[in-house]
This record gives sequence, C-alpha cells and structure tokens, in this order.
Amino acid sequence: MTTAEDIATRLRESGPVRIAGAGTKSHWGNPTNGAASLSTRDLDQVVEHNVGDLTAVVEAGVTLRELRERFGAESQMLALDPPGDDATIGGIVATGDSGPLRHRYGGPRDLVLGVTVALPDGTVARAGGKVIKNVAGYDLSKLMTGAYGTLGVVTRVSLRLHPLNRETVTAYGETDDPGTLARVARAASHAQYEPIALDYDWRGSQGWVYMRFGGVQAGAQASAAAKVLADAGAATNLVPDDENLWREQAARQRSAEGTVVRVSHTQDQLAQLLGLVSVEGASAVGRVALGVSYVRLCAPDADDVATTVQDMRRTLAPAACVVLDAPDEVRRRVDPWGVEDGPELTLMRRTKQRFDPRGILNPGIYVGGI
Repeated sequence: MTTAEDIATRLRESGPVRIAGAGTKSHWGNPTNGAASLSTRDLDQVVEHNVGDLTAVVEAGVTLRELRERFGAESQMLALDPPGDDATIGGIVATGDSGPLRHRYGGPRDLVLGVTVALPDGTVARAGGKVIKNVAGYDLSKLMTGAYGTLGVVTRVSLRLHPLNRETVTAYGETDDPGTLARVARAASHAQYEPIALDYDWRGSQGWVYMRFGGVQAGAQASAAAKVLADAGAATNLVPDDENLWREQAARQRSAEGTVVRVSHTQDQLAQLLGLVSVEGASAVGRVALGVSYVRLCAPDADDVATTVQDMRRTLAPAACVVLDAPDEVRRRVDPWGVEDGPELTLMRRTKQRFDPRGILNPGIYVGGI
C-alpha cells in the first residue's frame, strides 16, 4: 500500500489492525492481541523539500536516518532526535516521541505543520499546510500527534525545519550527590543562556548536567555556562566534539530488555525523583527545564518492577509516570498509563468513538484501553 487512499480502503474493509512502522515502539502501551499488522513502510518518499522556506513534506514510512541525511545535505535539520535512527516519522509523530533537542525546538506537536490521515471509514483527511504561519481549519495535526494511531493512520506530514548547527560545544557539571545534581540542574535552567539542549544524567552514584550550545559563539557560551555549573557545586568541563555524547544521552531513554518509566514532573520534584531513583538502584536521564525524566528500572522480576512503578506513582503524585519500554509480563501486571477514570478520559473515549466507531485502530493500546 503506497497511498493514503490504499490504506483508507484497507481500513474500511478490515477488522482490528495494529499499525506498524519500523517496530521501534512495539512494546509501548497496553499489550494487544488478535489485530492484524498494517505497515506504513511502503510510504517512504520525501515528497517535497522546500529549502528556502525551511519546510518539507514526507511520507510516514521515511526513517529518521534518511531525513537527517537528506536535510543535512542542505545544511538543515529536522529538530527531532529521539533514540533510534530506524524510527519512522509516522511512528515518532503518532507517539509524540522526542529527544534532547526538545528543549530548544519543541516536540512533534511544535514541528508538524500539517498531516494527511487515513480514516477507518475509508476517507482521507488533510489538515494544516506547508507553511509555518497557518491558522486555517481545525488543528487535526496536534490531535493526531501523540494519539498512538488510535484515531487514524498518519500517512504524510508537513514539517518545519531549522538551520543545522555546524559547530556545537557542551558544558557539563559532574557530582556524586543527587541533591547537588538537582541544585546544579536548577541553576542551569535559570541561567541567562540559551542552550539548544539542557539535560541531566544520573547513574546511581554519579551524575551530570549537560548544556549544549550551537553556532559561532558556541564555545564562548559553553565556557560562560560552565561557570554557572561550577558556582552551583559541580566539577565542570567542556566537550567540543559532542555528537556521540548526545546520541548516548538520547539512547538512555530506551531499554532493549528492561523497563523505562517516563515521569512528567516539576523542576522542584527533581531532587525527590533522584533520591527515589537512587534507593531503587535505578538510573535516569531527562530534560531539565521541561520536567521530563526517563527512569530505567533494573529489577529482573516483573512483580518487583510493577511494585516499583506503583510506589513511584504514589510518591511522586500528581506527576504522571508512564511505562514505555517494558516486557509484556510487566505491562500485564501494571497499567502502563496509570490514568484513573475521570472527565479527561471520558472526553478521550468520545473522541475515539467519533473517529473510530468500530474500534479497529490499535485497539486497547492507549489510555483506558482505548
């Protein structure tokens, strides 16, 4: 199937389907059974690259690696850097996935200008456009971003691009105390500098705060930022060739075999989170200023992991703790989403009913079994 119309026809004539791109997020959400696979990998074309306008139109099956190479040849970039070069843009948009660059450039919701979506009734919907300033029509793009394919199959997206940073330098502060790390992170987030990424990394007994700068003044800005980190109590240094550092930082958001919990918290909760992580023998990385952390749990027993997740939710409430990467046995023991019935879930169910009345799109995978 190579067009949105092909997929829409398949949806109209089929039963339950599990939408698949590269399969890099096949263990996200609730476990599902009995749904046939519907692949978007044949939708693999870069339809347009408007270099002068810093926009592009690409099909859902194009991988992050292909986009990086294509746009990089014109000194441009798509400012999305979640782990996994094989991830498709359709999967990234559907799950709202992101990486360290979210600090400066935002996530998929901020970078997607328009979408083409195949709907379960056999029709194709289009929303948004190919320009950055676009206010026409209902914002279907944001609705589909992060909906986990439960409302429609994203087949094509219009994207906002940015100039590629040819030179980048990272300043980091290092400490072996979680309280100090939280203090350094807070100082970094309130400093009068504009890094393109601001992350932390805590590995149980050692931690780092990273501030990445780009452009012709990257070195000078990084040197000045290092003084802020030092004044907050960290040992500091600079990393000029920092690409591998940030690839590893993004990669630590995932776990091939273990469990990763994404925690959405306030900046003030970071010290509490790091203390909990240390007690559990876990590790964590995250976006300092955005209050998003990825906690990697190490316990091999599924019951122990489920108990730890439940303890995290109680301790950090009302912070949302969503289980991302996890074996099926863990996801069967604890609700990956941890969302209780309420008006928000009622609204989501009504939206699902409106777009997918037969309930065939990724059935049961999302919040509340949507």
